[in-house]
Amino acid sequence: MTLDRRAELGEFLRSRRARLSPQEVGLIDHGARRRVPGLRREELALLAGVSVDHYVRLEQGRTLHFSESVLDAVARALRLNPVEREHFYRLARPWSGEEPPAEQQVRPGLRRLLESAADVPAYIVGRGTNVLAWNRLAAALITDFAALPPRERNLARLVFLDEGMRELYADWEAKAADVVAYLRLDAARNPGDSGIADLIGDLSASSAEFRELWDRHELKDKTHGRYVYLHPVVGRIDLGFETLRLPDDPDQGLIAHTVEEDSPSANALRLLASLTAETQSV
Repeated sequence: MTLDRRAELGEFLRSRRARLSPQEVGLIDHGARRRVPGLRREELALLAGVSVDHYVRLEQGRTLHFSESVLDAVARALRLNPVEREHFYRLARPWSGEEPPAEQQVRPGLRRLLESAADVPAYIVGRGTNVLAWNRLAAALITDFAALPPRERNLARLVFLDEGMRELYADWEAKAADVVAYLRLDAARNPGDSGIADLIGDLSASSAEFRELWDRHELKDKTHGRYVYLHPVVGRIDLGFETLRLPDDPDQGLIAHTVEEDSPSANALRLLASLTAETQSV
């Protein structure tokens, strides 16, 4: 099972047309009733400077052999940001049919690096939001990954199917939206990964919240940011995070949390690290 990239392309373009109004892009709205929100196809084609038939063929996925100039013009007309633009170009190009390796491996050196970062939660995420490796403090902060079956060591599954995650994140809705945006981008980058397709199918069947967020076609690359955790033992922890991509495997990202010195969150994190060390020594 793989995702239908032509259908994905059409849904993505329709979602981006829907967020633009004629007034917003300088077109005159003659007041005729609109069956769909946002711009009509002919209005988008006018803005992009392409024929209506040309744009319709693109949105319907009839062919994936459009020139760079046409894609550039449509991207500008839709006001796509850099992440959306890259996603659009990827969907609008023929896929080679090459499938990714069945299983990702974490190098021993990276595992040692994780363990050496004993005072910050850190973990490695692979394709499809799979958690591939982690240090003890990450497990103490988020969940005991080692106690989970390998299939369940997945951020998207945890966020939507584990009730404890709803209590862990102060703003669960924002975390859920971010995870779906990461997953959609990852699915387009790895169209032949059956594991990602199965994950999307499972979550769509199990969670109405996931289905609603998935239908928004939001995209986000995991780079940096912050989340507030409400830990059941040490309380509120406000943590930033940085993502380091591996040059030889960009589908793996090392996520390291950061905390402001001498802050209440730093004290809470030190307490969590201390409790984790005591537990390990027992």
